[in-house]
Amino acid sequence: MLITVNNMPHKTLIIAEAGVNHNGDIAIAKQLIDVAAEAGADFVKFQTFKAEKLISKAAKKAAYQIKNTHNSQESQLEMVKKYELDEATHLLLMAHCKQKGIGFLSTAFDLESIDLLHKLTIPLFKIPSGEITNLPYLKKIALLQVPIVLSTGMCTLGEVETAIQVLENHQVKRENITVLHCNTQYPTPMCDVNLQAMCSMAQALKVKVGYSDHTLGIEIPIAAVALGAVCIEKHFTLNRNMPGPDHKASLEPKELKDMVAAIRNIELAMGDGIKKPSESEKPNRPIARKSIHVNQNLPAQHIIQANNLIMKRPGDGISPMLMQQVIGKRLTKMVSEDYKLQWQDLV
Repeated sequence: MLITVNNMPHKTLIIAEAGVNHNGDIAIAKQLIDVAAEAGADFVKFQTFKAEKLISKAAKKAAYQIKNTHNSQESQLEMVKKYELDEATHLLLMAHCKQKGIGFLSTAFDLESIDLLHKLTIPLFKIPSGEITNLPYLKKIALLQVPIVLSTGMCTLGEVETAIQVLENHQVKRENITVLHCNTQYPTPMCDVNLQAMCSMAQALKVKVGYSDHTLGIEIPIAAVALGAVCIEKHFTLNRNMPGPDHKASLEPKELKDMVAAIRNIELAMGDGIKKPSESEKPNRPIARKSIHVNQNLPAQHIIQANNLIMKRPGDGISPMLMQQVIGKRLTKMVSEDYKLQWQDLV
């Protein structure tokens, strides 16, 4: 299923991932929406959770989270609690998205948050990588009967197939599932991207595929689109130097805009796959190609030999590919050196 924004479908669905880069500040969240809309993304996406239902008190922060927050004493629960968005805030952000002409999405990280987002009637549900082995979570989303984007960071192919089977067992059609290749290291080293795994999943699982990117820069999501991604998700921020766990691996506003523009160019460049002259290059055919010319003065009735011929531009005469049909023909008139032969000159 193609999701449309303002009745304008795109081959590639671009999700600008604000995530928790609002730092718990509604004003920053609105600025992030403004940036995503200005960049031309289809959706801006936040994260919806109740921290106590998501993380135990004993859960530790990831190494990149410790590095980016400069705080090894803070627990993961304490860190994440600061980024909770309540229902009223969701409604404010959705209204701001509508005003700016961009779609609103959020990822639910617990069962209660799934209920909230369903109540708010978001157009698709994103299953994050960490929930792909959460059976109750998968079942609950499947029962909503909405389009699903499934992120697959840290997964084996078998785990992805198992998750899809759970969804299918609860009446989700495979055609309504888009599987995103992903690596959950922030930032992802280039040597660990393994972009061909996206193509492998498309072939093995017979699903639409996309890419959720955590590399630095914009070249990998652009490459993913060239390889067939129908959905791109990319973190962005107002400033990479802001405090918080995800800013360092996020795009800044101009980079996000550049990425969207590049993806749209790639879409145009992909074409229909039929090898044929484009409309823009058709006028170049007679200019760049060659025709059969003579390389010397020749009298009427002369029988053409191979050594009488030379291939020169323009290409609006007899094609050099037909040279064997010209050899042995008799000239109907005298021709001068550099003359471009025509069929009516030959008998």
